[in-house]
Amino acid sequence: MTGIFGTDGVRSRINTGQMRAEFIVRIALAAGAYFISKNGGSRKTSKPIVVIGKDTRLSGYMVEAALVSGFTSIGMDCRLTGPIPAAGVAYLTHSLRAKLGVMISASHNPHYDNGIKLFGPDGFKLDDDIELKISNLLQGSISLAEPESLGRARRMVDSVSRYVEFAKSKISPQLSLNSLKIVLDCANGAAYKTAPNTLRELGAMVIPISVDPDGLNINEECGATAPEKLKKAMMTHSADIGIALDGDADRVILCDQKGNLHDGSSVLAALALDMHNNGSLVGPVVGTVMTNLGLERFLHSHNITFKRSNVGDRYILETLKREGGNLGGEPSGHILLPEITRCGDGLIAALKILELMVRSQKSASEILKLFTPIPQKLVNLSNADKTMLESIKVKTQIEKIEKQLINKGRLLIRPSGTEPVIRIMVEAEEPKIVDETINKIFQILSHN
Repeated sequence: MTGIFGTDGVRSRINTGQMRAEFIVRIALAAGAYFISKNGGSRKTSKPIVVIGKDTRLSGYMVEAALVSGFTSIGMDCRLTGPIPAAGVAYLTHSLRAKLGVMISASHNPHYDNGIKLFGPDGFKLDDDIELKISNLLQGSISLAEPESLGRARRMVDSVSRYVEFAKSKISPQLSLNSLKIVLDCANGAAYKTAPNTLRELGAMVIPISVDPDGLNINEECGATAPEKLKKAMMTHSADIGIALDGDADRVILCDQKGNLHDGSSVLAALALDMHNNGSLVGPVVGTVMTNLGLERFLHSHNITFKRSNVGDRYILETLKREGGNLGGEPSGHILLPEITRCGDGLIAALKILELMVRSQKSASEILKLFTPIPQKLVNLSNADKTMLESIKVKTQIEKIEKQLINKGRLLIRPSGTEPVIRIMVEAEEPKIVDETINKIFQILSHN
């Protein structure tokens, strides 16, 4: 973590911790102060712009109002998009030459959580050093604008249509999806308008589900984190492919015509092989420490270099920039295509798969079932004291287990940067070793 920021912005239960109205105002003041200083400190001639988007949570109204209060009081003009994917905020921030973009969302979390993700003028998520500077500013006194220099706020009535046109422009203009029947689960979240509109305008027959947000049902037994609803609808409608997004639509999980679910690693494999074959793949493909060894072996078998980063799309992107790559992703469904979009975009990742299906005349199962994952389990230890992972005793016990796994598998234990849990991942050729190792780790962490 960096200051107040976790692996993906600020996030907590609404009206607690960093998601209290007064704290949100302070975040806006600090972020505004930082970017105004990069604008030469002037608030009179041309006020810096901040783009503010959100998902469909009831608490989004409160968070939006607090942010507007902070940004306008320091002299920034606000452009309010209403519900729109995080990638839409990233795109509009860059398109409007704004100084800052803000997405109000707790992504895949339940409705009672909310969060704030910040994007720089280039549309990319902020680097750690900038987040630390904003955190430091938040702790001190921040000067406000003079009355004549206050900012204004206005709603963008065309934000959805702008993003739809942006998404459509990222695949071949000659491409038509009129041969495809698609089930689309929008998680009652930010993409409930943009995703169906985009696919329909490209000619697809769309069967939308989870597109009736009421402020409380976002991610509720639907979307990328609960894809069984998608799978059931696929079988009911005999569709060609199913697409599930999460609350802010930066993740995608797919379902093929046979009812098999495919995570981000399957999407990554399909895109990597296609880009490699057509000569558009640049640099290494980047996954994370959570990426299944089966994918790594598959890529190596096709002479495709693979590298791992820390968990989180921002760290994948940092590695891609450093290594000069143009494709990365993680099992959760974040797919990074930095030459196309500035952050994880579930819809555009899905569009690239749909484009591949039409171009190759292959089914979803043929495109997505390219490798066999080795046995892997990811479990969460809830309500655990994350500091126990720093205990010498715990470290020693875990190191002993890691030594036993050498040449047999992998073990990863990490505190979540977005939820109050400790994540445990075990991977091994033999399922029995996976289960035994999980049990050993639970015993260690449960008794400390």
